[in-house]
Formats: sequence, C-alpha cells, structure tokens
Amino acid sequence: MVPFLDLKRINEPYKNELDRAAVDVVESGWYIRGRYGEQFERAFAQYCGVKFAVGVGNGLDALTLMLRASIELGRLHEGDEILVPANTYIATVLAVSAVGLKPVLVEPAENSYNMDPKCLKDACGARTRAILVVHLYGRLCAMDEICEFANSHDLLLFEDCAQAHGARLSDGRSAGTFGSAAAFSFYPTKNLGALGDAGMVLTNDADVANIVRALGNYGSEQKYVNRFKGVNSRLDEMQAALLLAKLPHLDEWNERRREIAVRYCNEIKNSKVLLPELPSVPSEHVYHVFVIRLKSENSRNEMQAYLKKRGIETLIHYPIPPHLQEAYANEFNGEYPIAESMAKTILSIPMSPVLTDDEVSEVIGAINEF
Repeated sequence: MVPFLDLKRINEPYKNELDRAAVDVVESGWYIRGRYGEQFERAFAQYCGVKFAVGVGNGLDALTLMLRASIELGRLHEGDEILVPANTYIATVLAVSAVGLKPVLVEPAENSYNMDPKCLKDACGARTRAILVVHLYGRLCAMDEICEFANSHDLLLFEDCAQAHGARLSDGRSAGTFGSAAAFSFYPTKNLGALGDAGMVLTNDADVANIVRALGNYGSEQKYVNRFKGVNSRLDEMQAALLLAKLPHLDEWNERRREIAVRYCNEIKNSKVLLPELPSVPSEHVYHVFVIRLKSENSRNEMQAYLKKRGIETLIHYPIPPHLQEAYANEFNGEYPIAESMAKTILSIPMSPVLTDDEVSEVIGAINEF
C-alpha cells in the first residue's frame, strides 16, 4: 500500500525534538502568547524574508484577519471586489466574503493551475480593489506579471500561501513577500505542518501587523481595552514550539518533494495522462500536492478506482469549484469552463518527503499500466 500522506511517518524521525518541545511548553506554565510564539514568529519571518509575522489560530483566520486589517486601515471598503482564482480551495473565497468584500473569480492557466495573468483584465471592474493570489499546489504564481498588473491598476496584492511554504524565485524572493500581506496555514498536512491548527500573517507593514495581532486578541492592544470588534485567534505555545522544531527541516523536505516530482514527470509514460509542467526554476514549486489530469471525468474516475485496487491512495484537489458550491449558489454569474474542466479531470497522487524510491516506482508503474 502506498499512502497518499502519512503524517506519522513524517514526524517520527523528529520524535525526540518534538517531545522535548512539548515537554518544555508543559513545564513552562505559559500556554498562550509566550516565548515560543514570539520565537516562531521571528524565525518564520526571517525564513521568508519579511519584517513581521503574526501567529493566528488557523489559515482561514490568517486570510480573514489579513483582509480585515486593510479594511480597518481604510484601504478596502465593504463591497469592494477582490480577484481570486476560480479553482482555489473554498477557504480563499470564504475569507473574502466573511469581511464584506466581493470575490470575483479568475480562470486558471492550463499549464500551471494558477491564476492566469491574461484573464485579469477582463475580470477587473470599477469596484475592483485587490488581487488575492493562491500559490496552488505549491507553485508560485506568475508574480512578475501579476505584480505589474496590480501596480498599473493601483490594486492591492495579497497572497494565500497555505500550500507554498518555502517556494522561492531564482532571486530568492519567497512566497509571502510580494504583496501587502500574506496568509499561511500550518494545518498538519501542509509542507510545514503543526500537530493541530495554526496560521500566520506575514507583512512588511507595521500597521497591518499590529492590527492583525489586535484583531486576533479580541480587538485588544491593551488588556481590557478593545479598539476593534475582534475575535479569538492566537497561535498557542504548543503549536508554536512544535513548528519551531520542524522549521529547520522544511527545505530538506521540499527538496525531496521536488525529486519525486521530477521522477513522476520523467517516468510516467501513459498517453491518457497529462502531466504538470516542471517550472524552469525548480525552487518555484514545493509540490504540496502532485496533480495529474486525465482526458475526461470518466477516465479520471476509472484511474482513481484502478489505483485504489492497486493499493495506491489518491485524492482530488478539488472536486467542486467555489462557484458550484451550495454556499455560493447564484452568487457568481460568469462562466468558468477551465476551472470546471480541471475539477472533473484532476487527480492528486501520493506526494510526501517520506515516500521511498520503491513507493514512487510503484505509483509510476501502476499509472503506466492503466
């Protein structure tokens, strides 16, 4: 059996480090907003190359509070339109809706699965005020083109980096450094995963950082004095300590993911399967998941059933695009044929830093024999 993702196997080699971190937190007697939270914020900000990092409860909160901060600063207003990918996980869209902004969907590029810069102009309207990119599956978006478009149209730029921990351009610029602010998730399945829920907002703007921190602490900058109508969303000491222990291993894990991706792209030889494009700069992709496409929905479903019989676990990221979800019924008027086609034909195959060479060969062999 080849598991899609085995979190126990990923964490097992670092059990002693994680145990020590957990015991330290328990023995400290300080479990919220303590030294481990501060240390991890500094470490992750330094790793990504930004000035400020604010730990929050989860990735959705990171997105929501990031946008809320811009509203509190008067940079966004209720009803403003935000361009988001049409094929993203629904959390991106939920965050936009939650703060009274209007999501406008942008089709993905066929070769990258990311927001297509060529579609931005048609999606842009009189009320458009920002772009929220998602580095889907771990691949950086076409940031030079998107940044140029945002600048030329006077739009704010935000990043959803929930799947792109450690992705970098050739010049060293990292996911989370291109816009006004960026949101990260440390859900256990992420490339850098906690052992529970956790999230973070990155920014070079001190005002954004301070407001995000206050919003996540009941809107309070000073105890019992509430400047904003905030929420309870704070990175706890246990998750911060565990993430701090795991962070030094992230680049090694990402490099192993790239090795597996190269093998998949070079060794899968099946005319029914469409493989993703390998980026010219390898560091631009950290392969949170590895997604193949089949030529039809039936073929995709048959491939998934076949691989299951062969003992190979697969998933679909994502089977229903946001505009077809019941939660957003009748909210989007446009047509999104590329996003819909992808949802019907994509299949995520096993990808993790602890997959063995034999397991990778087993996946490749099974797909080639389909």
